[in-house]
Amino acid sequence: MAVSDRVKKGMVMGSWIRRMFEEGIAMKKQFGPENVYDLSLGNPTMEPPPEFKREIKRLADHPFKGMHGYMENAGYPETRAAVARQLSKETGLKLTENDVIMAVGAAGAINVALKTILDPGDEVIVFIPWFVDYFNYVQNHDGVVKEVPTDEHFMPRLDELEKAIGPRTKAVLIDSPNNPTGVVYSVETMTRMGDILRKKEAEFGTEIFIVSDEPYKKIIYDGMKYPSPLNFHRHSIIATSHSKDLSIPGERIGYVALHPESSNHDDMIKGFIFCTRVLGFINAPAFMQNVVRNLQGVTIPVSEYQRHRDFIYNNLIKFGYKVNKPQGAFYIFPKCPIADDVAFVHELQHDHHVLTVPGVAFGAPGYFRLVYCVDDALLEKSMPGLEALAKKYKLK
Repeated sequence: MAVSDRVKKGMVMGSWIRRMFEEGIAMKKQFGPENVYDLSLGNPTMEPPPEFKREIKRLADHPFKGMHGYMENAGYPETRAAVARQLSKETGLKLTENDVIMAVGAAGAINVALKTILDPGDEVIVFIPWFVDYFNYVQNHDGVVKEVPTDEHFMPRLDELEKAIGPRTKAVLIDSPNNPTGVVYSVETMTRMGDILRKKEAEFGTEIFIVSDEPYKKIIYDGMKYPSPLNFHRHSIIATSHSKDLSIPGERIGYVALHPESSNHDDMIKGFIFCTRVLGFINAPAFMQNVVRNLQGVTIPVSEYQRHRDFIYNNLIKFGYKVNKPQGAFYIFPKCPIADDVAFVHELQHDHHVLTVPGVAFGAPGYFRLVYCVDDALLEKSMPGLEALAKKYKLK
């Protein structure tokens, strides 16, 4: 077969979310879209904020020469400076355009970061449950994934992190607010993580980076504040996008940012620029760089997602499911009422037309993920199916 063994394995591991989404499309054709309740893909139905449309109109009405052409691989200096100002405001650190490279979404940013820092055989630690494509991203650059468990609340087991770090550990790839659990890593967790990494750096004479995947960092509930890794470890890399905070996932615009006091800072930034080019991105989308330049402090109405969070959480608890209350993002990760999460997800799909994703897709069998970045009506119509299976398996 022409497809490589690596890609075949990746296709099996990483296909669950898209498979459910595509099955949902087929089901909508068969049963009608009003009778299929797709909670499988984090594709926000919320429209971008009005400021986004204002910027598009402004640029369309007043284009500048070369607006759709190449720029330097790092991205427009003015956009990078705007990102740096926002990060400085959020963290209290002084970042400049020289700490930021524009990227093709968070996925592009993570790949740029990992390609820059990994030699073949270098290890990247991830916490279970993890976003489905992390394994593939690490393997893209000949790295090795080391999995570390979380506790019953999905917070990182830092004792296990310390034991997992060795001389080949190059990065800890984190995701907070987390997909699929909605957990936000606490200040205490980030403080201890930074302490452990510095201890291990001293022990092995290496640099160990936190690579922080944070497209949900502005979607946080109940008045919580986001603890940026930049405030806890100087070897931190931010990889993010505006897919979720501006509700524009299809536009593929994000950035990678490096702590201004990181070792070998200038060489790292040059590495990010080089990898942006050789990975085939060349540069982040030109038009979107100009659009988001003036939107760094803008976010969709988070209160709407919090309202959805409360609705789905309260109903799942009422039905008898065991589930942690999400603190951010727009995912919830209940315990399955039966051991086989794949069988449960298929039963929910075929008998009740509710599409979700099994926990095995995130390295956590026995759970299932639902999204709530959907319309009110769809969310409400999904509840009877979840309630029916709760009653069938006698959760109460």
